[in-house]
Amino acid sequence: MPKNQENRYALMRVALGEAEADLAIVNGSVVNVYNGEVEKASVLVKGDRIAYVGNDTGKAIGPSTRVIDANGKTLIPGLIDGHTHIDTIYSTSELLRFAIKGGATTIITEISNIGSIMAYEGIMQFLASSKNQPVKIFITVPPLITLSPVTEEHATTVPQLLRLLRRKEVLGLGEVYWSDVVNGNQRVLDLIAETLKRGKKVEGHSAGATGAKLQAYVSSGVSSCHEPISAEEVRERVRLGLFILIREGEVRRELEAVAPIKDDDAALNRLAISTDGVGPEQLISGGYMEFLVQKAINLGFNPVRAIQMTTVNVARHFAIDDDIGGIAPGKYADIAIIPDLKTIRPEYVISNGRVVSQNGRVLIPPRKHHYPRSMLNTIHLARDFTADDFAIPVEGNQVKVRLIDQVTNLVTREAFIDMPVTEGQLKADVDKGILKVAAIERAYGTGKSFTGLIRGLGLKKGAVATTDVWDCGDIIVVGADESDMALAVNRVKELRGGLVVCAGGRILAEIALPVGGIVSTEPMETIADKFNRIHKAAAGLGGRFPNFSLTIATLTTPAIPFLRICSSGLFNLKTNRFVDLIVG
Repeated sequence: MPKNQENRYALMRVALGEAEADLAIVNGSVVNVYNGEVEKASVLVKGDRIAYVGNDTGKAIGPSTRVIDANGKTLIPGLIDGHTHIDTIYSTSELLRFAIKGGATTIITEISNIGSIMAYEGIMQFLASSKNQPVKIFITVPPLITLSPVTEEHATTVPQLLRLLRRKEVLGLGEVYWSDVVNGNQRVLDLIAETLKRGKKVEGHSAGATGAKLQAYVSSGVSSCHEPISAEEVRERVRLGLFILIREGEVRRELEAVAPIKDDDAALNRLAISTDGVGPEQLISGGYMEFLVQKAINLGFNPVRAIQMTTVNVARHFAIDDDIGGIAPGKYADIAIIPDLKTIRPEYVISNGRVVSQNGRVLIPPRKHHYPRSMLNTIHLARDFTADDFAIPVEGNQVKVRLIDQVTNLVTREAFIDMPVTEGQLKADVDKGILKVAAIERAYGTGKSFTGLIRGLGLKKGAVATTDVWDCGDIIVVGADESDMALAVNRVKELRGGLVVCAGGRILAEIALPVGGIVSTEPMETIADKFNRIHKAAAGLGGRFPNFSLTIATLTTPAIPFLRICSSGLFNLKTNRFVDLIVG
């Protein structure tokens, strides 16, 4: 008899009372996410799956059965994060330390960050780091949409995608930016076609798309979007058949703004709550998925609905609901036991039939992954940088320039100003809020770099450099002083990747990110402390934005409007082309 058939037969025997369960959770109130009811029941588990849910346990509870008495407690399915990014800042094992005790038993993640640095090899290493963990980790393959011609040249190919799509832990294609689809990026369109051909999902990113462009985007085969920032935007996309993941994480927090949707029953069937990435401080102080569900309940969402939006809704969207998403016979035994329906504070967490956490203590530690040397040496700069590398030579006494205008912590716009020429160069002008910004290609050793101007970051002196940027393999450095910019870049090179704040020729704060230049090998608490020091140091230099590292990390992404930078120059997302720094 095949192994899978043997396992199913064992479940049947337990359900019939002909064999002992391995685990029995008795006397609890079970949240049934399929019909919305909460019912008094016991749950019998054999191996990694649920055999029976009900009140007639018969002879299935025997001497070898572990029994958990959940009298007065509530059982909910293990929580699912349907859209996140866990391939940056902290390791998979560090995230799981916090995810497990909060009741998350399944994580579905984009891996565009590591994919941008090392393409197929990086993706394969991430998959290896996710294997044999106490919880299930699925991925969506990054389409690697980028401004950078260098990153585009090394991006995942269609044949490589096809190999990845054959893997059971790969659920589809990661978020594809709407402009690339509508503008006819052929590589991306081919990736979408091949993904759909294999019956897997294409995840979306439709921020800024409206009218015919939005409908054209949906027509391409995109199935979801995590970008709506209001209840009306949610309804607009639900009308078009999209599945919506409301964000409540480090990059954006939309749950409160979208909360008016809480009484729209039809829409709620097409909704989930996800993190889209969560920072170290939130994990330590607030938690992971339990924080999201609790906040939804506190905002007035029906508790059962909030639980459905982080369990069965997500599983159905990704077509994995035959195995996960609910407490029912045949499903994986992924269960959190909480004090009551409105208090999402797991006392027990069961994943794959094993008790992985009890009263906030992780019982089955996550497995640490050992990366190969190639993943720890991704800063390929031929030499150290000097102040002269950030010079912008021009002729004349005054020129008109195009600069990046930082409007919010994430959004930029294009601005034009007249600037004086000093000794044949353009200089930063902190009195007018103008700094230099440079993008340096570091992943493939091309030696390409570009220096431009940015306004609105607020620095009065010093420089900040990072290798942890979005959608390309560049270093981004911003600064008021070219010598400090060089110091910051050279230091991140020494660290084999990282984030550095300096001023007056002195390092003020730093963190090493040696795995791919984007992931730390340190504990979460240390990471949180170092980022706190970095942000305080940036603020001390005049930095306007509390999460300064996030602001400069996004300068390279085509996901957010609208003037961006990479080692090939300035890129205007409205016109979809590179544009000149000097315009007259």
